Amino acid sequence: MERRNFIKNTGLAAAGVLAVPYILPSGKLFAATGSRKVNHVVLCMIAGGIRTNESIHKAEGNLMPNMLKGDESISEDLRYSITKLPIQAASPLQNYGTLYKHFRYVDGPVGHFNAHAAMLTGKYYKEELNHNLPPSSPTLFEYYRKHQSTLNSSLNSWFIGNPIGAYPSLGFSTHQDYGYQYNANWLGSNLFRDFGNNLRSNTEEFKNKDSFRADLSNAFFQKNFKRANFRENRIFSGQAKDSTQLDDFFKENISEAINTPDYNPWNLQSSIMNNDMYNVHVAEKVLQAFLPELLVVNMQEMDMAHSNFSQYCNNINKADYALAHLWSTIQNTPSLADDTLLIALPDHGRNSFSNSIVDSNGRYGIDHSDNEKSRESFCLVMGPEHVVKQNQQIEKISGETIDVLPTIADALGFYTDIDSGMLSGRVLNEAFV
Repeated sequence: MERRNFIKNTGLAAAGVLAVPYILPSGKLFAATGSRKVNHVVLCMIAGGIRTNESIHKAEGNLMPNMLKGDESISEDLRYSITKLPIQAASPLQNYGTLYKHFRYVDGPVGHFNAHAAMLTGKYYKEELNHNLPPSSPTLFEYYRKHQSTLNSSLNSWFIGNPIGAYPSLGFSTHQDYGYQYNANWLGSNLFRDFGNNLRSNTEEFKNKDSFRADLSNAFFQKNFKRANFRENRIFSGQAKDSTQLDDFFKENISEAINTPDYNPWNLQSSIMNNDMYNVHVAEKVLQAFLPELLVVNMQEMDMAHSNFSQYCNNINKADYALAHLWSTIQNTPSLADDTLLIALPDHGRNSFSNSIVDSNGRYGIDHSDNEKSRESFCLVMGPEHVVKQNQQIEKISGETIDVLPTIADALGFYTDIDSGMLSGRVLNEAFV
């Protein structure tokens, strides 16, 4: 099947952005010279702007009961807007690591793309970044792939998120010493759902789904893949053994989606699962299949706070559930359980004041700007007890968005390989044993 018709027939082309992965070739890279704390790091960007009022300070009750200690009751006017979800964590996640209660996004426009870029490049940007262009400073993925040996697999570095938007542009930079060849593998979380829904609605193709999956693999691994905001085409390649693993991975997960009319992988009502939960579900699938050393998963559903405060609070609650589900998956995967660092934090906060948009509960929306409240954040660093200090709370203002990259680089042993002056942040040493 010709790729153009393939994409058209499956309905995956939307807004110029495709929810398909790109797989990078493996080359001879340089091994890290530093010692490692762990062999796997997962960064969970609980993004979309979470204000500390509704999270750490529990102004509306404990909306994050899996992550935070306390059983504070949900505000009466929000009680019926918050989905009743079971508690996933055996004890609050903060018991499994160090909670920075006063983290900061210090500089640059308070917007999602700039804040994501700061986290993934370890640099603040004074001006609003062009969403269609990669940043000028190298990303976490580039540092990892250039300075860390990945000779054994091209599947060690992944970026999982929603397909709509510019965030895949943050996988690589325009820096002359790094660039596209060190990018992460990107996977849009709606891939499996879209194929499952399409095939179930197309009786003829559904009957011959084995043949259709063969066409899918051919499109992934043989054809060029072009994105509007990428400078050139790339081929689905990598080592032959990696392509085989990927082929099996997509066949298995698309089969699951095809054969599950109400695609509900966590056994919740289908109306409960939001994009953030599906993002984490796909991240879990990648973790279990490939045991990558570096994985970043992005969640954005809190961004509706501008116009729907009640649903914003509900999505904070769902993000909390998803984070606990992710931690549980890591702990129940033998190769990851005692060897993985999980870092979770918002991109930034929100203003101390409301806007004029009222939701169905009579609650006003909240935007984000250069108001100091919108720069407040938090950060939770979790890991095995011989690596991360357990049940530690840091009350003072300590830690910034740009400290995440150096901390991950140090944990995976390549921080000292990065040229001096490239990173502005520091390693969050107080979180570690």
